[in-house]
Formats: sequence, structure tokens, C-alpha cells
Amino acid sequence: MKSAWNCFGIILGAVAIACGFNLFLIPHHLLSGGVSGISMLIGYFSDFSVSLMYFALNLPILILGWFKLGKRFIGYSMLSVIMTTWLITVIPVKLIVTDLLLACVFGGVLVGIGVGISFRVGGSSGGFDIVGSIITKYRDFPVGNVLVGMNAIVVLAVGYLSDDWNIALASMASIYISGKVLDLIHISHVKVTVFIVTSKTEQLLVQLLEIPRGVTKIKTEGAFSHEEKDMLMTVTTRYDLAELRRIIKNTDPHAFVNIVETVGVMGSFRKR
Repeated sequence: MKSAWNCFGIILGAVAIACGFNLFLIPHHLLSGGVSGISMLIGYFSDFSVSLMYFALNLPILILGWFKLGKRFIGYSMLSVIMTTWLITVIPVKLIVTDLLLACVFGGVLVGIGVGISFRVGGSSGGFDIVGSIITKYRDFPVGNVLVGMNAIVVLAVGYLSDDWNIALASMASIYISGKVLDLIHISHVKVTVFIVTSKTEQLLVQLLEIPRGVTKIKTEGAFSHEEKDMLMTVTTRYDLAELRRIIKNTDPHAFVNIVETVGVMGSFRKR
């Protein structure tokens, strides 16, 4: 059931991406980021279709990701690339809005939502997303910021080739919006420290260590009641926080929990 739900999420993300392309970006000759932007660039200045170039350029990156990021992640990414390629072909390119600013904003939002959903369920939309994931696997950066930085050269290329810097700057705005929307949805890079004061230490530890995250146990004493309890401290991600809340609520609903956003983590921390 979980795999089926994840596949549904990938397909939903592909629909959002394809709609962002064909209904907002492509009618105005705007670019998306990464491989899709390069595909659009080639499509605008040649006889090749955007969908064909999108699939062809993604293929070698998917092969690279297969060895660097694992079969499950790339399997979902392949599904996303195939579905997006097909949807770009079947959804007609239609001018929904005539205003360039509205097109870049709503196109960027749709693409960001689609890519974010794909990341959230354990895949990606291919292209620079996979390259960005390889970078963030070894360096603790937000994925959206990494993608925005890598897309700058694509925007410069459209400005140079088309000699229309309005299109180039609008494309940059769209890519920036996509990156920010992506980071709102894909939140695994945001760390939080959770302090749990509980009287059911062992029951909680059994479940917390299955997430899996390291847990530190600290002896505490209430200043007013002088009652001795244990305080469990763990660092996790915003993505895993919902599961952590569920465990605490089901095991010890009377536990005192303090959640603090963490600026940085040094030492051993499981990123994936």
C-alpha cells in the first residue's frame, strides 16, 4: 500500500510539472530549471520536441543516480521522468495567461509542487534533482538552494541565445520560486532537537531507536515536585517529526516535550 501511495504521489507530481510546463512556461518561451530547462532551450531553437529531449537528457543522469543514490530512489525517479515525458506530449501547449509575470509565478509554483511531492515520497523528477540529491547526500544543504545555483547557467544561455533578457530574468524568477516551493515541501534538511521528559523511558526507547535516531538519556528531577524522571534527547528531521510525535503520543501522552529547531549538527548524524 505504501509503494502504491508513493507511486500515486510521483504521478501527481508529474501532472503538476507537465501542467506548469505546457500551460505557463512553454507558451511564453520561459525556462524551468535543470534538464527540463535545457530541453526547453533545445526545443525553442531546433526541431526537436521538448518531451523527447527531456527523456534523452535524463537517461544518463538516471544511470549515474542508480549507482550513487540507490535503486528505490531512482526507480521512483524513472517513473517520474516517464510520466512527465508522456504528459508533456499529451497535454496541449496552451496560453492560459498573457501576463509574463503571472506565467513565471504560477509555472514556478506548479513545478516546485511537483518536484517537492516527488522528493517527499522518496523519488525525484530526474535531471538536476538527482545531481542535487547526490550533493546533499554528502553536504548538508537545502535541495532547493542547490538547484537554484546549478540553474544559473541555463538562464544565462537563454538570455544570450534569444537576446531577450526579460525572458531570461522571468525564467530565473520562476526557477527561484520553484526552489523555494520545493524547500517548503521537502523538509528533510531541517533539523530539530527534541527533549522528552517521561516516566516511560524504556517503552519510548524501544520505538525511538527504530526510527532510527540516536537518543541520549539524562536523569532529571522536578524542581517543585522533586520527582525523578528521565529526559530523552534526540536530533531528527522535520520530515521524521510527525512519526516521532505519534510515537510519543501513543506511548506516553503525559510526557513533557520541547522541540527546538537546530541550527547545525556536528558528528555522526544519519542524513538518509
